[in-house]
Amino acid sequence: MPTITLPDGNQRQFDHPVTVHDVAAAIGPGLAKAALAGKVDDRLVDTSHVIDRDARLAIVTARDEEALELLRHDAAHVMAQAVQELYPGTQVTIGPAIENGFYYDFARDEPFTPDDLQAIEKRMHEIVKRDLPLQREVLSRAEAIKVFGDLGETYKVELIEAIPEGEDISIYRQGDWFDVCRGPHLPSTGKLGKGFKLMKLAGAYWRGDSSKEMLQRIYGTAWRDKKELQEHLHRLEEAEKRDHRKLGKAMGLFHTQEEAPGMVFWHDNGWKIYLEIQNYIRNQLRRHGYEEVHTPQVLDRSLWEKSGHWEKFQDMMFTTHSEHRDYAVKPMNCPAHIQIYNQGLKSYRDLPLRLAEFGSCHRNEPSGTLHGLMRVRNFVQDDAHIFCTEAQILDEVSAFIDLLYEVYADFGFAEVIVKLSTRPEQRVGEDHLWDQAEKALEDALNHKGLAWDLQPGEGAFYGPKIEFSLKDCLSRVWQLGTIQLDFSMPQRLGAHYIAEDGSKQVPVMLHRAILGSLERFIGILLEHYAGALPAWLAPTQAVLLNITDRQADYVRRVEESLKNQGLRVKSDLRNEKIGFKIREHTLDRVPYLLVVGDREAETDTVAVRTRGGKDLGTLSVDAFAKGLATEIASRGRTVLEDY
Repeated sequence: MPTITLPDGNQRQFDHPVTVHDVAAAIGPGLAKAALAGKVDDRLVDTSHVIDRDARLAIVTARDEEALELLRHDAAHVMAQAVQELYPGTQVTIGPAIENGFYYDFARDEPFTPDDLQAIEKRMHEIVKRDLPLQREVLSRAEAIKVFGDLGETYKVELIEAIPEGEDISIYRQGDWFDVCRGPHLPSTGKLGKGFKLMKLAGAYWRGDSSKEMLQRIYGTAWRDKKELQEHLHRLEEAEKRDHRKLGKAMGLFHTQEEAPGMVFWHDNGWKIYLEIQNYIRNQLRRHGYEEVHTPQVLDRSLWEKSGHWEKFQDMMFTTHSEHRDYAVKPMNCPAHIQIYNQGLKSYRDLPLRLAEFGSCHRNEPSGTLHGLMRVRNFVQDDAHIFCTEAQILDEVSAFIDLLYEVYADFGFAEVIVKLSTRPEQRVGEDHLWDQAEKALEDALNHKGLAWDLQPGEGAFYGPKIEFSLKDCLSRVWQLGTIQLDFSMPQRLGAHYIAEDGSKQVPVMLHRAILGSLERFIGILLEHYAGALPAWLAPTQAVLLNITDRQADYVRRVEESLKNQGLRVKSDLRNEKIGFKIREHTLDRVPYLLVVGDREAETDTVAVRTRGGKDLGTLSVDAFAKGLATEIASRGRTVLEDY
């Protein structure tokens, strides 16, 4: 009879088959009450799942990572039940758990309204209070088709008919309501608690096919408890305030318009930020031995076919035709960099060769996915490719990691999440090369002593990669940096070098970026700092404000002096009250407001205020300039108010 091995290594023996709940109860009544599911030999199952053989078992409670997906999956079922109780005749279709929540698609003649959402959410809480047991049943395919056909659930019947004949169909009941589902689920609706809320309505085509009927989708969010829910809603509220599209408009940074979907019109203030970031990265690359290059925007189709991009990405590429030849606007820079590498014979002494480009790329992203700066069709990458020998991989990856962490720290990001992505199903190159590449990246991560997670199957089609993600002030995770190890593309495009023994060898190619898309990174920065960028990045670092016209000439002289020292400064000499001007430039998020009255003009000083409203007192113009220059040079690690 079964011997159950628990996560701590302890074992429990039973003389009969037992459920997950039975094992939890044998350990203690508290655990039995808290149990939401079980992991039997790493497979997630219901607490009612019967174990009739020796197995490893972990009891899943609300503290465990798997709990959130269970709660969200159950919330979708409870919502569907609530909808069908309130609006008989509505058909349920598909309703999965998703990041932060859940949704369900419904077929209903009348449109749902915001008032309906309130009524549905209220009924959901009633269903939770009923504490209905969730019970799994198994039907034959034919039985399931008949059951749902008799109910008029034509969409469910279509889903079931797509399942191969002979397979059993599992359904889950909660009271009188039931749905097709693989599970697992919570023991009862009462376990869902109060940590859920319906969020919005949307349209969705049946099975994502625009040729099929439009359904109504209801989105919700679900968390372990009401406190977590409120924290999430607060984050959403903060994210709304920090929306980079609103900030971009309010601060005069950029705009987009229908005549160029997914492409950015940069205004002067936004372009200053863009150039500051670009020049910062350029200087870092020079310090680390990169050569900057520039390659064409349009390349012959044959090159993309040789590299493997045409087969993989042709639907995402903008194409053109001229003089009986097909061309593609480049979606990435790597094949063009190999063309530069291939000019002239290379020796092992020439390696590593590091080629960097702020390459303008175009990808034909679906219009529905475009989102301000975060998802665009035209973007510039801080892209680079390192050509090296196998023996140089460890040193090059390690040096890149050091550079990446230095850059992220300069932008104010301290928490970096690292993941190793391995070979996908659709890939180019031989398996033994993938083995070498994956081991090389794993060795580099371990050499640096970094904590990292594995992402099986998430590598690029030409090689495995390390992904680096940042957490912003709202704990949102943004995947930015990447380094990809490629044994295949250099070979496909004819790259080689002469090794020390005189043989002809193919170089290893490391594809790497730190910020990724500059457009997207600026969007992330704007939201992270709510537009109040560090002084070194701010488009205007200080503004001079006169109190009366008597100080106008002095203000102009100070402005010229500060500009000559490389500071981004402007004057506001309008005939407005000083309080009005201070408020306006505070809303513009200018780091320092320099107020000038008669006393300041007479003593060659400025009265310094921060955008946060702190009064730093009166400083000489030289002292202010020196302090701001120090703040800029330190990337905000030392700020003026510390003086």
